[in-house]
Amino acid sequence: MSTAPGPSRLVVLAGPTAVGKGTVAAAVREAHPDVWISVSATTRAPRPGEIDGVHYHFVDDAEFDRLVADDEMLEWAVVHKAARYGTPRRPVEEALAAGRPAMLEIDLQGARQVRATMPEALFVFLAPPSWDELVRRLVGRGTETPEERERRLETARTELAAESEFDVTIVNHEVREAADELVALMLAPGTVGRP
Repeated sequence: MSTAPGPSRLVVLAGPTAVGKGTVAAAVREAHPDVWISVSATTRAPRPGEIDGVHYHFVDDAEFDRLVADDEMLEWAVVHKAARYGTPRRPVEEALAAGRPAMLEIDLQGARQVRATMPEALFVFLAPPSWDELVRRLVGRGTETPEERERRLETARTELAAESEFDVTIVNHEVREAADELVALMLAPGTVGRP
C-alpha cells in the first residue's frame, strides 16, 4: 500500500571541523541519490577540487549580504572567525514539501539557528573517534595554514562541548558506516528527536 508523499522531516548534521561532515554527506549522496542534501553558500574561496554549485555556492560579500537582507537564508554564521556560510531557504522548503528525505550539513552555529526555527528537525552530531584523530584529520587535509589550523582546533573544542544539544550522535569511525547509519536514521519511521 503506497501513499502520496507528505512533507518530509529535515535532518541536520553538524559536528566539529575536520570530523568528516562533507565526506559523510558525499557518501550519502553517492549511495542514496534519493536523499536531498542542501548546498551551502559561502564567502570563502574554493579549495582545490571544489565546484561551485556542487560543494558550495561561492558568493562574494555583497551577494551574501543581499541573501541575508532578503531573508533567503534559513541560517547563516561567520565560521572560524573568517568566512560566512549559510543555507539557502527555498531549496530546503521545496525538498521537504516534495516529501524527499532532506539533510543539511552545517556547523554548530547554523544548527542552533535551525533548531530555533525548525525544532521538529532531527539533529545529528557527527563525532570523531577521539581528539587525536580529529587533529590528525585536520593536519592531514593540508588545506589550511598553521594559523588556520589553530583557529579551527580552537573552534573544534567549543563544538565538541555542544554534543549534548543534539538528538543523536554518530561516531565517524569509517565514512560509509557513518553515512549508512545517518540514512537509516533519516528513513526510520517515527524517528523522534527531543520534544
